[in-house]
Amino acid sequence: MVLEATMIVIDNSEYMRNGDYLTSRYQAQLDTVELIFRRKTSANPESTVGLLTMAGESTRVISNLTTDYGKLLSGLHEARIGGETNLVNGIQVACLALKNRQNKNQRQRVVVFLGSPVDSEDSTLDKLAKRLKKNNVSIDFVNFGEEQTNTSKLERFIGTVNNNNSSHLVTVPPGPYLLYEQVDRSPILRDQDVSGGSVGETGGASGVGGADDFGLDDPNMDPELALAIRLSLEEERARQEREAATSSGKDSNLNTVDEKVTEDKPHDTEEDPDKMDESK
Repeated sequence: MVLEATMIVIDNSEYMRNGDYLTSRYQAQLDTVELIFRRKTSANPESTVGLLTMAGESTRVISNLTTDYGKLLSGLHEARIGGETNLVNGIQVACLALKNRQNKNQRQRVVVFLGSPVDSEDSTLDKLAKRLKKNNVSIDFVNFGEEQTNTSKLERFIGTVNNNNSSHLVTVPPGPYLLYEQVDRSPILRDQDVSGGSVGETGGASGVGGADDFGLDDPNMDPELALAIRLSLEEERARQEREAATSSGKDSNLNTVDEKVTEDKPHDTEEDPDKMDESK
């Protein structure tokens, strides 16, 4: 079973109010989010899933990586529809959340729902795709609603980022079928047990570069968001250092106790044969 950390990026732009998917683009998306969460965590109980929104004033993480769907659901209740999608920013923040995962043996994956037009330049998308490939981050796109506008750009992105066919593009036009049914039949879920890249490769990615690998120095990125992410990363490093120091202290105490027990323990001695004869 694949052990993965997956960040799901949802589209909460104004385009998601459209009713060309049952019952709306937004609701069809949420039903599919639940399906992906259930499938990922059922495939491996140690896999984790997180969630963020990429429209509005800024990209917002509404649930960190977790195995508890209730946490995702609670975050979704706080999400609001509005504004325009910032695809590049959303993927950057998702990658930083994955980099901060606790279990470094988990493969890294981003699943992006896109139901509004992509206005990013091809050169910007190419640069981001190369960063993902360098850091062994797989990405899946659920392309719906504005598929005629977005398909060519997303195909180019997948062509650049793909490593051992571990990334996928699923395009779902409006129709009588449900969005989650089409995703369930797609390689996004069918190929999750055979996704490309080894655990060793993914583990190595966790140590490649720093936060700037994903564009935190980009002047177009929200400076307040960049600061918040940097603080989060620093807090995580400090926590890990404290745990390492505590663990080292415990090991040292255990060694001291073991040595004392060994010194105090009486040595087994053989009985004196002469004494045995005297007793007789």
